[in-house]
Amino acid sequence: MSLALARRASAEFAGTALLVAAVVGSGIAAARLSPTDVGLQLLENAIATALALGALILTFGPVSGAHFNPVVSAVDWWLGRRAGTGLSARDLAAYAVAQTAGAIAGAVLADLMFGLPAVTWSGTDRTGGNLWLAEVVATAGLVVLVFALARSGRSTAAPAAIGAYIGAAYWFTSSTSFANPAVTIGRAFTDTFAGIAPTSVPGFIAAQFVGGLVAVAALAAWYPQAAAAADAVVVPQLAEDSR
Repeated sequence: MSLALARRASAEFAGTALLVAAVVGSGIAAARLSPTDVGLQLLENAIATALALGALILTFGPVSGAHFNPVVSAVDWWLGRRAGTGLSARDLAAYAVAQTAGAIAGAVLADLMFGLPAVTWSGTDRTGGNLWLAEVVATAGLVVLVFALARSGRSTAAPAAIGAYIGAAYWFTSSTSFANPAVTIGRAFTDTFAGIAPTSVPGFIAAQFVGGLVAVAALAAWYPQAAAAADAVVVPQLAEDSR
């Protein structure tokens, strides 16, 4: 792995880790602060996640693009492969491994910060056609938003727009919008408010990749030149010598 790719992969690892730490940690805090009000717990969890995601895109975007999501990275590779933009296959592999490892590390970090065992497999079953449909919708909407912003030259709005979308999707999807295979895997490592049982993970991941395919079809219809902007997903990266 080249030094440049290692730097970008490390940013994806750290960014995804901190994102999952925010998701899991705010879920633990919400359950402790509002133990009898599940709706308030979800609101607290959603607000913290949305704000953290925006901040993390601003922090790591100039280094790696701030994908933090294997579906976003996979679509970036797919759309850009013929145009010579976006991620290469090697980049995609490095990003996906870093994102998944980071998500697991983030869940462990959150558990430790709140005085819990580092790893406790989640017992929260999240399965059923309605939840899988919600993950297709949540993931497709996220990917379309990301590429629409890049293609229309509005990547500077990505931190606010993506944070707002995820915060809203917590509420308008029955699955609370995981929309991210790496985050889904990480959340299986914590038996807390944000957890998901390991047996529920494959269904969510399959639905998320279906959502990615739906997004590719939608982009072909609405933004047929999206591949030209693949280098600006989620936000443009700085030139190597300007970091």
